[in-house]
Amino acid sequence: MKFSNGCWLNKQGTEVFSPAEVYFINNEERKPIKTTGEFTCKEIRICAPTHKIRHRGDTLGGVNLTIRISSPYPEILRIRTDHYLGVKDKTPKFELNIEDNSSLTVDNKKDFLVIKSGSLKVKINKADWKMEFFRGDKKITESGWKDLAYIKTDWKGLAYDDGGFDNTYMRERLSLSVGELVYGFGERFTPFVKNGQSIDIWNEDGGTSTEQAYKNVPFYISSKGYGVFVNHPERVSFEVGSEMVKKVQFSVPGESLDYFIINGPSMKEVLARYTDLTGKPALPPAWTFGLWLSTSFTTNYDEETVTGFVDGMFERGIPFNVFHFDCFWMKEFHWSDLTWDSDVFPDPAGMIRRLKEKGLKICVWINSYIGQESALFAEGVEKGYFIKRPNGDVWQWDMWQPGMAIVDFTNPEACRWFASKLEQLLDMGVDCFKTDFGERIPTDVVYYDGSDPLKMHNYYSYLYNKVVFELLERKKGKGEAVLFARSATAGGHKFPVHWGGDCWSDYESMAESLRGGLSLAMSGFGFWSHDIGGFESTSTPDVYKRWAAFGLLSTHSRLHGSWSYRVPWAYDEEAVDVVRFFTRLKCSLMPYLFKQAIDTSKTGIPVMRSMVMEFEDDPTCAYLDRQYMLGDALLVAPIFNEEGTALYYLPEGRWTDYLTGEIKMGGRWVKEHHGYLSIPLLVREGSIIAVGSNFNNAVYDYSDGVILKVYELKDNVPAHTEVYTDKGYPTVKAEIIRKSDKILINVESNKKYTVRLINVKGIVSVDNGLFEEDGNDTVIIPKGAGQIVCSF
Repeated sequence: MKFSNGCWLNKQGTEVFSPAEVYFINNEERKPIKTTGEFTCKEIRICAPTHKIRHRGDTLGGVNLTIRISSPYPEILRIRTDHYLGVKDKTPKFELNIEDNSSLTVDNKKDFLVIKSGSLKVKINKADWKMEFFRGDKKITESGWKDLAYIKTDWKGLAYDDGGFDNTYMRERLSLSVGELVYGFGERFTPFVKNGQSIDIWNEDGGTSTEQAYKNVPFYISSKGYGVFVNHPERVSFEVGSEMVKKVQFSVPGESLDYFIINGPSMKEVLARYTDLTGKPALPPAWTFGLWLSTSFTTNYDEETVTGFVDGMFERGIPFNVFHFDCFWMKEFHWSDLTWDSDVFPDPAGMIRRLKEKGLKICVWINSYIGQESALFAEGVEKGYFIKRPNGDVWQWDMWQPGMAIVDFTNPEACRWFASKLEQLLDMGVDCFKTDFGERIPTDVVYYDGSDPLKMHNYYSYLYNKVVFELLERKKGKGEAVLFARSATAGGHKFPVHWGGDCWSDYESMAESLRGGLSLAMSGFGFWSHDIGGFESTSTPDVYKRWAAFGLLSTHSRLHGSWSYRVPWAYDEEAVDVVRFFTRLKCSLMPYLFKQAIDTSKTGIPVMRSMVMEFEDDPTCAYLDRQYMLGDALLVAPIFNEEGTALYYLPEGRWTDYLTGEIKMGGRWVKEHHGYLSIPLLVREGSIIAVGSNFNNAVYDYSDGVILKVYELKDNVPAHTEVYTDKGYPTVKAEIIRKSDKILINVESNKKYTVRLINVKGIVSVDNGLFEEDGNDTVIIPKGAGQIVCSF
């Protein structure tokens, strides 16, 4: 939201009240601090008048702001500013992990305060208000004159202000340096670098081709290695170098503003600390990384259709792990009664059993909207389980299902009721749910617990997915729960997986989907998927085949569409070959991918990440949004044109084409042609890729027959990897280091394993092992061998 009229003026009727000075400071117990020098406390409270206090008469009126500074964790500072402290504290609030024993180091000097948390500090000028944020001695951003502010947009003067909250806002503006770039804000399909954009954090169902977004997160990362999280679930309006071109501005309606500055210095460290605060993503089970096949949305299907698709995939040698039933597993007009349409599926339990005998997991579509033809509607009305209008009526709408109501997840009984209906499906054999919708949540409503409907609009998605995810964890166990969710806000990353929403079936939509996924990854979401081939309409065979390569080199991979099927033979026989090839490739990479996923669940650093996150010091990577890193070692560059032309950038170093073994030097752009059974898939130097022995399933013993492929070791720089079971237990731990004419292999394993030295030839001896010449030098290492020395 914009408040100014150029550099010097405000919009007509707008008045801005900003801190003018530090008048006095208190600790968390509101006891005055008169000590000079350095001390520790939990919180600093600052009384900041918005006009200079020249004499006692100046204290008799005017706007004062109370500013509280604390630290939930080292390297994070929390800044809370209030105008009226007597305003009722409204729910909901983001669920944050706040440490009770955290503290600040404060240096109270004559002219300024310095408040520190680890190496992060804020310096506050007392006489002329200014906040400067530093990492050590390096300034990263600042809030200066008129940046932090209480704003009225219908100002008539103090004597005529009734203290109401209409047209009332709190604002902060943080400086941008020359060349500083901003990323994040959730899954956004607009340009990847957000400088110059106006962004409202407000979930909407708008597809992937507009400024609207399904997953809005009030968090951003700066290229200077810090993050900002605005702790408000309601609409937060950002102006990213758009109103004031050297500022990131954020504003919220009301009387208070709460935000966190999160230190890096790397983007990965920012995300690790942000997810310390908001929660780490759960580890999805290994089977979820396999291919998912869907019925699509409005297509006609029954058990015969489903069985035909399933058998058709297996007969063509295409491995897949999950079959998904979209909306019409339920009877039309009855969504979501969570009951199989008996006219189409007379024996759902038997059908599920027969599909599971083929080795498949089962997913079904749900949402939290209950149409009035549903058998659940009357029960929900009677027991008060739906969101209501202010007059007590159930809120209903005709847009998605005629007469639909919305489950009120602030009511614990409604949560248990909804979960109990899903539990019946789990008992029948369903394994997981696609939690669709949750964006178009009305604001002219009343919630069971009195929550503010404006704050609930975005936050509803969090409660919805939390109820379903916690049910799955209770029924299936931790490590076996997974969703396929569309809507989210801050904290929603704890309940993976999320997919990119309704995209069209063309190259432009494929590219915008990737942009959205990379922005989501910059916002703490570790796992992401999209509809291979696009959702709306039907793609050409060309687009489908290129999208299949991209989709099967994402963390999660799903064939899904709107009114047409997405089985590959519906396109052409070559599409069958493409889907088979890349599915088998992904299965073979599962030891590597699952290790990356485990790391993500521990650190919060996403598996699928932007180039700038991995190569922050390379300025060319700053704007790249058509390629990405899949984990820390693999670079993927999807092809977005029918000519098969790949144009991608390689950072400095020696890169190896995973599919051909060709060495390519980095620090340059590469342009090349690829057929459909190829894609730029490059391995970073100094990497170990653990490759499995199974090409036909995503779930197997990843340590059985595993090959550790070693790429371009640098002298005296060790490469590391681990291999886990499909349940997340470590089985192999390896360190490999090159020292001139020797390679030292150290391993912890109770099995024989193989190390393949890619593009290294000329081994003459191996201590305590064997080697085979196969184009690359392959070392066979016996069980319990300890260190192996390979000589050249």
